[in-house]
Amino acid sequence: MILIAHRGNTSGPNIERENSPEYIHEALKKGFNVEIDVWLEKDKWFLGHDDPQYEIELTFLLHNFLWCHAKNIEAFKEMLGRGVHCFWHQKDDVTLTSNGYIWTYPGKQLTTKSICVLPEKTNYNNMNCAGICSDFIKNYR
Repeated sequence: MILIAHRGNTSGPNIERENSPEYIHEALKKGFNVEIDVWLEKDKWFLGHDDPQYEIELTFLLHNFLWCHAKNIEAFKEMLGRGVHCFWHQKDDVTLTSNGYIWTYPGKQLTTKSICVLPEKTNYNNMNCAGICSDFIKNYR
């Protein structure tokens, strides 16, 4: 089972630190994959949920355990062309990641190729899926 820390969170939301490079590295050191929010603005890469907040280098995104959620179409297009594991969605039931996983909106039907996103927001009877992305990912070890 793939365990993914949502924006770097492992023990609950931490809005002040989410998507910061240091916070992401902490989650990676704990052995988790990490979902991050990525922007491309004026040829510069940024992390941040609602807005570009933390400037980074493209090489940061090439880590094998990162799941890069493109927050604008420019970021999505460029990540696809550079081998970054990425996806784009807003409130779609599912979306396909560039590595072939089904990123599944909370409460929607799961498959064995699904990443169950924020299961704490719903009540699944069966979590037979490829992975979980949660703010409380430590609870799934």
